[in-house]
Amino acid sequence: MNKKSTTASRVSTTPKAAKSTPSTKSKSGAVKKVSRVSATTKTTNVKSTPSAENALKVGQNAPAFALSDDKGKIVKLSSLKGKTVVLFFYPKDDTPGCTTEACSFRDGLAAIKRRGAVVLGVSPDSVESHKKFVNKFDLNFPLLSDVEKEMLLAYGVWKEKSMYGRKYMGIERTTFVIDGKGKIAVIFPKVKVGQHYDEVLTALADMA
Repeated sequence: MNKKSTTASRVSTTPKAAKSTPSTKSKSGAVKKVSRVSATTKTTNVKSTPSAENALKVGQNAPAFALSDDKGKIVKLSSLKGKTVVLFFYPKDDTPGCTTEACSFRDGLAAIKRRGAVVLGVSPDSVESHKKFVNKFDLNFPLLSDVEKEMLLAYGVWKEKSMYGRKYMGIERTTFVIDGKGKIAVIFPKVKVGQHYDEVLTALADMA
């Protein structure tokens, strides 16, 4: 299929109350190769770390989920059949990288919808935290709360990380594009937020 080039949208990470602050422009660049992760998924223990052998792969059925969004409404993957789902996992509400990523999807949501897709964000933050994040930045798509980390484990994004020699558990920023049949079409591991919106839009164009 023909790849469509996209122009990066202007990403404002300024709370909606601050009307006069200029927005940040997301960087457009060459689309990097999307990882095709191998093997199958199976985890339930929050303390366990998914191994490379148990990672999700393209073509596999996406793990089912049913989580509360920022409005307290239960969102199920099964209720989204027939729609393409852009499912992005991010570490924490209202932090610099996560705000940039969320606002890029906010500003470019119309183009994503024209390609028949919906956007869902997921983090281990509470429903109340999500509500504040959505209201502060006027986000226009649901944020799912996975406090128990069951979905994070099922999708293999809850991993051991290291910073300054200290090891800890956290989210590896990852996006899954799920097709209308509930199968994983694309996986973006270790997302770089500056160019990610353009990558996703190109992937959606390729699926059309």
